[in-house]
Amino acid sequence: MTAMTAQRMTDAPVPLEEHVPTADQFVMLRGDWQTFKAMLALRGDHSRPRMAYLDGVVELMSPSKPHEGIKSAIGDLVAAYCQDSGIAYSSVGSWTHEDDTEEAGLEPDECFLFGSDHAARERADLAVEVVWTRGGLKKLEIYRRLQVREVWYWEKEAISVYVLGADGYRTVERSAVLPDLDLALIARLATVVPTSAAVGELREALRQRGGA
Repeated sequence: MTAMTAQRMTDAPVPLEEHVPTADQFVMLRGDWQTFKAMLALRGDHSRPRMAYLDGVVELMSPSKPHEGIKSAIGDLVAAYCQDSGIAYSSVGSWTHEDDTEEAGLEPDECFLFGSDHAARERADLAVEVVWTRGGLKKLEIYRRLQVREVWYWEKEAISVYVLGADGYRTVERSAVLPDLDLALIARLATVVPTSAAVGELREALRQRGGA
């Protein structure tokens, strides 16, 4: 299917207060750090619910189908860009990030490592969060405590970029880890279905740019 015949998943995310089938489901529980660790152990290798912890609150989130579709599309688009640009990368999905000292933890929608030496790495270079249904913990503070280098937030077909500095995160226009990537294009293509059409459109844009 070409990009011309591709369709969009939806026009915008849905607010938490709307009880609709496409909303993410959140459960917030009071508990200490050991509660969070125990719940991670009980869940085991299952991918749902995604869990996060901050300041005595455990968040359980079951993402909706559109949420999962967008996060996977962003992952596929970033992977395609890296492949076509000769950038060494590894996609590590919802890799659990946690820090006993900071008592903070979460599981990104998607995350990536760049470069070829990953053996000793304890944090992703890039984490991606999809804001589909508002609610839950303030994830950026968790990322700050975990010292994740860069975080993208996708919301309403736009990507906001947060880069970690000495005083916390600052908002920037372009990615620090992938500075030549057209984030406006990625944000738009993330809702194009099928994802193969979105990846095809991205690769065509990269070919046109390379031939310019």
